[in-house]
Amino acid sequence: MASRTLKNLAEKDQPVLAKPKTRKTSNTKGSLWSLFMVLVAPPSLSLTIIYLFGSGRRYRALAKPSWFPSLTVIHLGSVGSTFLMSLAAWLVWTNDGFHVDSDALPLYIAQISLSMVWDPLVLRIGAVWLGFLFSMLNLGTLLACYWAFGKVNPLSKKFVKPCLTWVAYLTLVTFDLMFL
Repeated sequence: MASRTLKNLAEKDQPVLAKPKTRKTSNTKGSLWSLFMVLVAPPSLSLTIIYLFGSGRRYRALAKPSWFPSLTVIHLGSVGSTFLMSLAAWLVWTNDGFHVDSDALPLYIAQISLSMVWDPLVLRIGAVWLGFLFSMLNLGTLLACYWAFGKVNPLSKKFVKPCLTWVAYLTLVTFDLMFL
């Protein structure tokens, strides 16, 4: 009996090793704040650029084909595209995709920048040739974002598809503007 007591005491004096945590703790408040910032900041910047630079009177005065969009549609499409790309980037970010695929973040920043530059460049300044070049670069960057985001989160690819369609349409419009 004495040996059992000593054995039990010896076992109790052994250090207890902590089990490694297997469950990831999530910070809901931080996730919602990041979602809010990602979904509000880029579209707000896009709206600010549209407000500050506006659109020139040249585009309104052109005799355009019927399939050309109005300025309202261009502005709403640009803001909507920025919003969807921001949502796709947030989905990639929540899966640590910007750490896994080192090209995803620079591609996203380049795509957002190119999409915001198109409006004042083509509609305000009237540099259609340069706007077409930027539009082609934007289309290529968006295609690269589609592939990079799809590696990390397949759902984010679905948000990039409408943006690809919109930029391809704007590229076609810009190409036709060169000859009007």
